Amino acid sequence: MSATETSTTAIKINPFSNRFRAGLNKVDGAIDAIGFGWLLPPLRMLSGDNVAEQMEEVKHKLFIPAFGLALFVTLWAVLAPKVNTSLGAIPGPVQVWEQVDVLWEDHKRERDKETQFYQRMEERNAKLVAAGKADKVKQRSYTGKPTFIDQIKTSLYTVILGFVLAVIIAVPLGVACGLSRTMNGAVNPLIQIFKPVSPLAWLPIVTMVVSALYVNPSELFPKALVVSAITVTLCSLWPTLINTALGVASVDKDLMNVGRVLQLPTRSTIFKIVLPSALPLIFTGLRLSLGVGWMVLIAAEMLAQNPGLGKFVWDEFQNGSSHSLARIMLAVLTIGFIGFFLDRVMYALQRAFTFTTNR
Repeated sequence: MSATETSTTAIKINPFSNRFRAGLNKVDGAIDAIGFGWLLPPLRMLSGDNVAEQMEEVKHKLFIPAFGLALFVTLWAVLAPKVNTSLGAIPGPVQVWEQVDVLWEDHKRERDKETQFYQRMEERNAKLVAAGKADKVKQRSYTGKPTFIDQIKTSLYTVILGFVLAVIIAVPLGVACGLSRTMNGAVNPLIQIFKPVSPLAWLPIVTMVVSALYVNPSELFPKALVVSAITVTLCSLWPTLINTALGVASVDKDLMNVGRVLQLPTRSTIFKIVLPSALPLIFTGLRLSLGVGWMVLIAAEMLAQNPGLGKFVWDEFQNGSSHSLARIMLAVLTIGFIGFFLDRVMYALQRAFTFTTNR
C-alpha cells in the first residue's frame, strides 16, 4: 500500500480524531488565554498528534510548574514553624487552609443574620401597617460587619471602577498624543512628573478633594469607595496612556495616507485605521494598568482604612489573635490569585480582539 493510500485510509478510519483536532484548533487560543494551556498537550495527543512532542509540552507546561509549586509549599511547611513573630510562629499551608473554612462559615453566619434582620423588619412593618400606623414604618439597612468575602467583592468593585475611569481618560488622551506632536509635547512632561508618584502621596489629596466636592454621597458610591477608586485611577492610567500614544504613533504611515486619499473624516480614521492597528499595544497598557491598579488599591485601603482586602489585612494585624497571621497570609494569597485572574481576563480579551495575538 502506498503512502497516499495509507494516509487516506487513516483519515477514513479516524474521522472523530480529525473533527476533534479541528475543533481543538479553534479553541486552543482561548484555553491558553484563560490559563489552562497545560490541558492542550493531552488533548492534542487524543487527537493523534505526535506523543513525544506533546509529552515535552506537558513537561514544560504542567510538570515543571507543578514541581515549582510543590517545592514552594514544602519549603513553606518546613521553614514556617521555625520563624517566631509577635503573633506566634508563621503558619504553614495547613493552618492557612483551615482559615478558608473558618472565614467561609463566618460569611454564611453573617448572611443568615442579615436575612433574619430583614425578616424581622418586614414583620414589624407589616404589624404597624395592620394597626393603622403606616407612618411609623421604617426601612433600615443591615449594618453588620463585612466578612472576608464582602471585602473581596468591595475590592473588586473598587478596582474595576478605578480602572474604567483610567481607561476613559487614558485612551482618548493617548490617541490625541499619538496623532498630534503638539499634544504629545504638552502632555509628556506631566506624564514624566506624575507617573512615579506613589499612591500614598495621592491618597491625602484625593481624600480632601472628594470630601470637599462629594458632599452628598450615594449608597451605590460611598465616599470611601470613591476615594479609593480615584486613587487607583491616578496611579494606573499612565501605562495605558503611554502605550496608547506609542501604538497610535506607530501606525503604518501608508494606512494613514490611504485614509487621506479617501478623505476619511477624523472619526472614521481613528476607529477604522488607528485604533485597530494600535490595539495590541493598547491592550498591553491595559494589562499593565490593571495590575498597577490592583496593587495600588490594597495599599490605599490599608492606609485610609477604606473597606476592602487592604483593610482586612490591617484589621487582622491590629487584632493580634492567634489566627491573625494565618488570615493575613490567606489574604496575601487571595490578592495574588485575584491579580492573576484579572491579568488572564485582560489577556483573553487581547487575544479575542487583536489580530497579532491570534496568529
